[in-house]
Amino acid sequence: MNLLISNFSARQIHLIIFLIVGSLLGYAAYSMKILGLEPCTLCITQQFFYSLIGLSSFVSFLHNPGFKVSRVYSFFLSLFALAGIWISGRQVWLQGLPEDEVPLCGPPLEYIIDVFPFADVINALFMGDGNCAEIPWEFFGLSMAGWSLVWFVIIFFLSLSSFIKSKAST
Repeated sequence: MNLLISNFSARQIHLIIFLIVGSLLGYAAYSMKILGLEPCTLCITQQFFYSLIGLSSFVSFLHNPGFKVSRVYSFFLSLFALAGIWISGRQVWLQGLPEDEVPLCGPPLEYIIDVFPFADVINALFMGDGNCAEIPWEFFGLSMAGWSLVWFVIIFFLSLSSFIKSKAST
């Protein structure tokens, strides 16, 4: 993969990241609207980080900055990808727990937002509950959270590559 990426500039890598994220968010919308899957709080948080990554990579592609600013974009892409790795990894961990160790299911996110303080809403978004341990969808033996983890790792390595590329273009 390194040989393939070495042919691309940092700007092109940001475009690739944007296209990947657009495809992933498009499939998430398809899975909600067509397949009828309800996203849990961790799924929503992952979609938020995908949106941050997509927005940052698109702005970076359009901006076509110099190497220093390109490195800043790449840094933030890496940071958002690491947050996504943590969130999706937590969901994969929850899904792998034995049934008796899965946390209890909490109230719906809309109710939490309406009733609880902001700190509790953030905690629910980052920690998940029993609903996040359900596996309603699998592909090649991986749940949607597992695939999300794989894609966040790929995006992380692409953002690191763009960071290195922007350094090399000085």
